[in-house]
Amino acid sequence: MRSLLLCVLALWTAAPSILLHAQPVGFVHTQGSELVEGDGHALMLRGTNLGNWLEPEGYMFEFGDDGPTSPREIEDYFDELIGPQQAKSFWHQYRDVYITKPDIDLLKSTGMNSVRVPIHYKFFTQGNDEGFRLLDRVVSWARADGMYVVIDMHMAPGGQTGTNIDDSYGYPWLYDSPGDQVELIDIWKRIADHYHDEPTVLGYDLLNEPIPHFPQLQKYNSRLEPLYKRIAAAIREVDKNHVLILGGAQWDTNFSVFGPPFDSNVMYQLHLYQFNTPWNATTAARTEHALAQYTAFRDKYHVPIWLGESGENDDNWIRNFRLLLEKDKIGWCFWPYKKIEKASAIVSIPPPDHWNEIVKYASERRGVGNTEKQLGIRPSPEVAATALQQLLENVKVEKCRINTGYIEALGLKSPTSVQ
Repeated sequence: MRSLLLCVLALWTAAPSILLHAQPVGFVHTQGSELVEGDGHALMLRGTNLGNWLEPEGYMFEFGDDGPTSPREIEDYFDELIGPQQAKSFWHQYRDVYITKPDIDLLKSTGMNSVRVPIHYKFFTQGNDEGFRLLDRVVSWARADGMYVVIDMHMAPGGQTGTNIDDSYGYPWLYDSPGDQVELIDIWKRIADHYHDEPTVLGYDLLNEPIPHFPQLQKYNSRLEPLYKRIAAAIREVDKNHVLILGGAQWDTNFSVFGPPFDSNVMYQLHLYQFNTPWNATTAARTEHALAQYTAFRDKYHVPIWLGESGENDDNWIRNFRLLLEKDKIGWCFWPYKKIEKASAIVSIPPPDHWNEIVKYASERRGVGNTEKQLGIRPSPEVAATALQQLLENVKVEKCRINTGYIEALGLKSPTSVQ
């Protein structure tokens, strides 16, 4: 016993910081209709989505509806612009510089306490360590800043929506494909095993916006909760600590697909967008009515609810919606943190030189069968390479514009500069 005490004393004397800065005990968990931290204090989430990082979307590059919209389409376009080998190098660099420690520090300085990280399943398949390498960095930066991380399966094997947002092939094959379901479950189990003892990770968002509102696809509604149960069972084999987050059908809006909670540590997620809708008395009334169905679900089952995505609107709309959420005690995570040019984000990326040429050709190209015609209208490989190289610089947060009005609409403190 005496030798043990001497060892402890030696450790304290040689490296007191190890003991003073030990990991907090306990994980964020649900307690009735609230989220609570490990020390028992109630937690109201205020955060943003790190979109366009591991799951690029065309509109955030300013590509229109006729241009590439999904990661695979954008990757094919960049292959055409600068060649597959250079494009492969570009994307590795892009993922390395798009989200860095200064990004997380900036978000912390505003008063945010959380980030949601949308992921593409392909970075977490067996033998691919890139996803964990990148995600581990974010978790370590968030831990240092006292923030929480939600891991969001934005793009599942086979696709849960059949649209560009999950990099699918025009149909939600996940629900019809046993093989894709097994792969999804295996990936979630691998992620949960990796982070099972990490309190900085708040929880696992099992599927982003499953099943669109398209009438032909609503037949899959009845398959959603059973799939959630299978994923949850696999996660609980290796991780009994983290919150499981379940989004409703029809883009995370339809909670009627849920029965009573099947796990004791589960939170339900809604998404609510009203694109280009001005805020007025009618909008306010409709939004309050829409939120009422979710607060009723919360009250019925005594479970937390969370707004995992909203935004893409002007500052006035953002402010008023955020105030409604807080009135109803609903934590939030607006979309997105960063995108090219537009001010409806925390920061805006300045477009590179010649970006207008890249955007224009994105909607004019018509496939390799038209190569001869397209050679005269496409940006030269040299121009494209210069633009994409500059993009790698411009996505760095120190080159971005801070959108003060947007940040203040979220009730946060706007930093004057990037440290």
